[in-house]
Amino acid sequence: MQQITDVRLPQPLGHEGTLRHTLDIDPAGTVIDIRPMVVGDTSTATSWNGDWLSPRGVDLQINGGLGLAFPELGPTDLPRLLELLDLLWRDGVEAIAPTLVTCGITPLRQALAVLREARQLHCLGRCRLLGAHLEGPFLAEARRGAHPREHLAIPNLEALEERIGGFEQEIALMTLAPELDGASSVIQRLRDLGISVALGHSTATAEQASVGFNQGVGMLTHAFNAMPGLHHRAPGPLGEACRRGGIALGLIADGVHVDPTMAVLLQRLAPEQLVLVSDALAPYGLADGEHRWDERVLLVQNGTCRLEDGTLAGVTLPQLEGVKRLAAWSNEPGAAIWSATVASRIVIQNSHSTFDALHGRSIQDLLRWSIKHKTLSWQNAQSSP
Repeated sequence: MQQITDVRLPQPLGHEGTLRHTLDIDPAGTVIDIRPMVVGDTSTATSWNGDWLSPRGVDLQINGGLGLAFPELGPTDLPRLLELLDLLWRDGVEAIAPTLVTCGITPLRQALAVLREARQLHCLGRCRLLGAHLEGPFLAEARRGAHPREHLAIPNLEALEERIGGFEQEIALMTLAPELDGASSVIQRLRDLGISVALGHSTATAEQASVGFNQGVGMLTHAFNAMPGLHHRAPGPLGEACRRGGIALGLIADGVHVDPTMAVLLQRLAPEQLVLVSDALAPYGLADGEHRWDERVLLVQNGTCRLEDGTLAGVTLPQLEGVKRLAAWSNEPGAAIWSATVASRIVIQNSHSTFDALHGRSIQDLLRWSIKHKTLSWQNAQSSP
């Protein structure tokens, strides 16, 4: 039996406190007990000196990598898709909801078929594919951002069936604009299928967002971006989500999509709702420069992706880089870690708490976070000295 003591567990802002923990790890490397550390304990446990233990990241919004755009996947892309999943594991990510932005019906269905095949090839030490995240096509044209106008659709059950019929079990999440005519019937159908629904690329007022939340919308896709912002006379969907509570707030913590000050304010305003996502695009894992995205040119500089007209499209930064940046802005590393590694699990109902996310897990699948020279970094927990 191995013991590790003086361990901190990531928690939402305001919940961490000063409590440290001791872990019991069986000979197979499984965490079998987590308990408060006894001050003055003279056991032979290995001390982590206040470092944090967390599960790996779960990214609910990632659009591709290594040159692959998920909506463009074809059968011959399977080897490179598996290579990408291996890269994600090395970058500290345990699972992703592969995000398919608005595209044609035929490529969408082909991509879902390739993703289904790839899920069957999962193995230990490789990032796991969750159900897909369909970001579109039922979006507000005025807030479409980089989504191609020609593939947007009016929400109705027939249009939904054309896209997901036969793939219902392959989809975890759909982003739509709930204020659009016909959206309510689509939301109801998705919830009946067990598919989560997010508000995004939307012009919704607070009142319209509230109706959507009442119907089962449970998340905001990239909060602040492609939706009305916070205003003292018009709180919009973000203000209503914070007032109500219980609505997950996806946040891209790159410092470009959302100013660091606003990211910290959102963390303080809704600490238990914040979920860090990467929004990484196909050039993730590749060098900056000029890349292709469907028929368009994507310009990547310092990890930020823009179309030629300057439209912000996404990033190429790993999800856990967002943790480091949010921790530096807020000086709350434990809360930043929680938002990428535990909060996302709560959204997909994989775990209910940090304890739940760690207990019974192999130490080799977990991460150790340390602060050195005022900078947060991580390593595989098993390889820790």
